Amino acid sequence: MKASREVAAEPTARRVIDLRSDTITQPTEAMREAMARAEVGDDVLGEDPTVRRLEATAAERTGKAAALFVASGTMANLAAVMAHTSRGDEVILDDQAHTYLMEGGGAAALAGVMPRPLPTERGIIRGAQLEAALRPPDVHHAPARLVCVENTHNRHGGTVATVEAMEELAEAAHRHGLRVHLDGARLFNAAVALGVPAARLAAPADSVAFCLSKGLSAPVGSLLCGDAMFIARARHVRKMLGGGMRQAGVIAAAGLVALDTMVERLADDHHVARRLAEALANLPGVRIDLSRVQTNIVRVELPGHDARAVAERLRARGVRVSLVGPRAIRLVANRHVTQDDVPEVVEAFRAVL
Repeated sequence: MKASREVAAEPTARRVIDLRSDTITQPTEAMREAMARAEVGDDVLGEDPTVRRLEATAAERTGKAAALFVASGTMANLAAVMAHTSRGDEVILDDQAHTYLMEGGGAAALAGVMPRPLPTERGIIRGAQLEAALRPPDVHHAPARLVCVENTHNRHGGTVATVEAMEELAEAAHRHGLRVHLDGARLFNAAVALGVPAARLAAPADSVAFCLSKGLSAPVGSLLCGDAMFIARARHVRKMLGGGMRQAGVIAAAGLVALDTMVERLADDHHVARRLAEALANLPGVRIDLSRVQTNIVRVELPGHDARAVAERLRARGVRVSLVGPRAIRLVANRHVTQDDVPEVVEAFRAVL
């Protein structure tokens, strides 16, 4: 009898609603099937036909001449910085940029460049702000060579830089001889939110990187796109970074499926994020700037609460979130979270707060 009571008392497994990131997405069955039957070759020798198709597709989707398949968004951004600059150059970027804060210091340690962070309102450096930051040529100054812009912007809550803002920044940069790299990890979220082709957003930039492994749900990989000469330099950089892959068509196949089938459905994630934000904003002790909820990210400010403790209590109730500050957490809608999950998430917040 005692044993049976102990079995009966065991808690049932709680379904997890994982809002930590869109990187947790699992590949679709169509992706798994494509990976299983992918035609492959040695990509370092330029002989993997599936990788070649993925790179051609990525170049076409971003309006660039060529593309390079790499292991991650961090590698894509670092390769771009290294291909655009020389050691000792200055790179100008937003002071909350992923490239500056969240990529292991690779730009400084491996590219040897000096970051020049500028504060911005929503992640986009304005043309006049860039020009005001530029210094005249002087032996004492690191020469400015590159501007990096992030779209959508992670730490600003998934905010979107418009085509006009991209054009304004690029025009100012090019007028002063600087190149522009677009960290478009969630480029297709921005394009869907604005209702414009991704190529339109990427057009002002000299290079653009985007991730396959976030909302597009592929298991691994990013693409770096630009003109043919830039991609040739980036390919050499990829080799220096240890990123040459062999029969990479196995993972490239999933990327092709992602680009063909997963872009338009990003709007579903945006709707879930908006509904979550509007519902949570009504709870006591929660502050959300709804004007910043433009894509699939919701930044939740918790004045008066320990964000880590709140996250732990939410986890105990089956809701996973990520920390972005001592009084702030982040929710990222993804294809494994639906509109039907929103009430359960809101109730969990209500209970722990």
